[in-house]
Amino acid sequence: LLKINDGVVPASVLRAVFREIWSGAVALQEPVKVAFLGPLATFTHQAALATFGSAVTYVDQPTIADVFDAVSRREATYGVVPVENSTEGSVTHTLDMFADTDLNIYAELNLPIHHSLLSNCKPADITTVYSHPQVFGQCRRWLHRNLPRAKLVEVASTTEAAGRCSREANTGALASALAAQQYNVPIQESNIEDASENTTRFFVLSKKKPEASGDDKTSLLLAIRHRVGALYESLLPFGKHGVNLTFIESRPSKRRSWEYFFFIDFVGHVSDPHVQQVLNDLAETCQFVKILGSYPRAPESEG
Repeated sequence: LLKINDGVVPASVLRAVFREIWSGAVALQEPVKVAFLGPLATFTHQAALATFGSAVTYVDQPTIADVFDAVSRREATYGVVPVENSTEGSVTHTLDMFADTDLNIYAELNLPIHHSLLSNCKPADITTVYSHPQVFGQCRRWLHRNLPRAKLVEVASTTEAAGRCSREANTGALASALAAQQYNVPIQESNIEDASENTTRFFVLSKKKPEASGDDKTSLLLAIRHRVGALYESLLPFGKHGVNLTFIESRPSKRRSWEYFFFIDFVGHVSDPHVQQVLNDLAETCQFVKILGSYPRAPESEG
């Protein structure tokens, strides 16, 4: 649809319309339940809505581990979790969960993240601001310039921040416009994030594997041998076979001291011949290689 669109309808509108058509059609065929890191009105909830539309059933979960568990137990068909923010970096809890799961990464979504200052009073009267710690990090300069004397209190989610702000006088919350609507708290300032291109990447989890789309990305989990040059040797096959790396992150294995896993994303599908060559080479240099998923590559941002 995007390829044949002559530009009269914006791409974001075309995606939104088709998403709702798809969502309604799927709901008629079979019940689809989507677990996400809650509560309602969080950015992960927005990412789930942007992926699956409004016709499926959504189940909010208190932790990232609970999202994985709901899909593993087949209590949900899909799960949505954050994995990386363009300002604050990786969501390490999500990466750590992949070491011990058999779930597949079914899709990815890049969602622009816009934060608002919510309050029932004027900004000059705010003495306390609630928000998630990552959001404080994404709005650090704005807070320093505009609310330098306010006390910053970390809470579990932006939705909880909006809820507290709705009940307490002289408080503010850094949250989404959806959270403002959910708790009926006025937005005092919009788009207060320090980086205008602030984006969070989300993974869709499933027991199923998607078909190759022709424009795919693959995620791997590697454990390398503990010797000089092991990481260098593990990266050589990607350059040798012309595979473009898009992400690499190390995490403690939590099994032995000073042992690390490496998470790697690259462009291509596991069925591609040059990707198969990379995987064969990695099998010779790494302790183990776990394929987390090959899935359609997401647009840079989804409105």
